[in-house]
Amino acid sequence: MIQNNFPITFVSEVVSGIFVTRFRAPEIARAVKPGQFINIRVHNQTDPLLRRPFSVRRVVDDDVEIIFNIVGRGTSILATKKVGEYLDVIGPLGNPFTIDNIDGEVILLAGGMGVAPLPILTEDLIKANIKLKTFIGARTSDGLILDYLLHTHVATEDGSRDYKGTVIELLKDYLEDIKILPKKIFACGPNQMLKSLSKLLENYNIQCEVSLESVMACGFGICQGCPVELSTGGKKFGLVCTDGPVFNIKSIKMK
Repeated sequence: MIQNNFPITFVSEVVSGIFVTRFRAPEIARAVKPGQFINIRVHNQTDPLLRRPFSVRRVVDDDVEIIFNIVGRGTSILATKKVGEYLDVIGPLGNPFTIDNIDGEVILLAGGMGVAPLPILTEDLIKANIKLKTFIGARTSDGLILDYLLHTHVATEDGSRDYKGTVIELLKDYLEDIKILPKKIFACGPNQMLKSLSKLLENYNIQCEVSLESVMACGFGICQGCPVELSTGGKKFGLVCTDGPVFNIKSIKMK
């Protein structure tokens, strides 16, 4: 885990209200794995006091890239940052996706801003010669972020692009049509989406890892602010920041 002030090298509003930011952090860039996150203090004042967690989207040479939408005061401040300013960052944090010992095709699945960790995961899967398909869902086509993804299947709830419905409904139709099931699913998105995924997979023998979204103020278990109820392992509760954010979907109780 590394903490330092890192210079911003790139800022772009890729879609209205959705921003991509990069900062130069060679130590984090070398250490981070797909599914891990960083915690950013958006400025040195006391409001907001708590850090904000962000999945690492990509590593570009010595730069670490994140993508985020404006949902409150913290991300509103972060969206105003300019190239040359510095960010107080801690990372990499949490447990990554597991891509070892996969013999067969995998599916990457995301809803909304859950797409954030998929580009770096895609890169590592390609390096490991693992075949993949990507399923992305959004309410409308305006909310789709498809850059740096491969073999995409798209669902929009309003039908403005491709499949009309949720990404879980799209996945259900796909699984019913194919003869050889994927070996594993990697998913990230809202809890309701992951709950629906868990229900769907009760009918299939497919491994699945999910990355949970949560407020993680400290990022390493001190504040105890990101509990998740466990269904295996002997403990009743774990923490998203230290036990996750990536979990085997069968090891947690989706609510």
